[in-house]
Amino acid sequence: MDALHWWRQGDAVTQGAALVLLAMSVASWVVIVWKLRLMRQASADVTRCTAAFWQAPSIDVAAQRLQSFDRSALVLPLVVAANSIANHSDSASQATLATAGSLSQRLTRVLRDALHQVLGRLQFGQVLLATVGSTAPFVGLLGTVWGIYHALTAMAGAGQITIDRVSGPVGEALVMTAAGLAVAIPAVLAYNVFGRLIGRIEADLEGFARDLRELLIDTAQPVDSKS
Repeated sequence: MDALHWWRQGDAVTQGAALVLLAMSVASWVVIVWKLRLMRQASADVTRCTAAFWQAPSIDVAAQRLQSFDRSALVLPLVVAANSIANHSDSASQATLATAGSLSQRLTRVLRDALHQVLGRLQFGQVLLATVGSTAPFVGLLGTVWGIYHALTAMAGAGQITIDRVSGPVGEALVMTAAGLAVAIPAVLAYNVFGRLIGRIEADLEGFARDLRELLIDTAQPVDSKS
């Protein structure tokens, strides 16, 4: 009854701010739950996939093994991209700029592009959490200020103003500030936690990409020296 009474007392601005906060809260919690699952899965997959890769006898066998290990598709795109360049290093004709340059340059380019795509998936939703965390308190403050103004205007036209008549509407308006903070705090905490986890995974992927590049270059050097 209290929530229904508060909703009926508010005008379009107050109700609109409350709906915006509700939408922000639902969106941020959906992203939080989804990214919790993604981060836990990604952390386990990267460790398991890199170990499986270095234990494989060849890159082709490693790529086949990673298909069952890499559920989040974080390591396999790097291996596939680098392997495609290594397999066509000798037969590719220098017809385009993409195939021009040394093997080292081409590996750097394809690994960088694949890494950016992988990190884009990991960072999906971070902008939403940052936006909710930074704007939700101001949306709640807007609802509070407008609610207090609306309540004081209504009481001023009613004649005598007492503390009892002021405290109720003003207290109800202050709920919007608390609602804004309740929406923003989980989003900010989740953004910081996920940012740190993404940073760790990014460092592991960058290290793996660097090692993979060096491996393919060293493997191709005897072939290049013979030719």
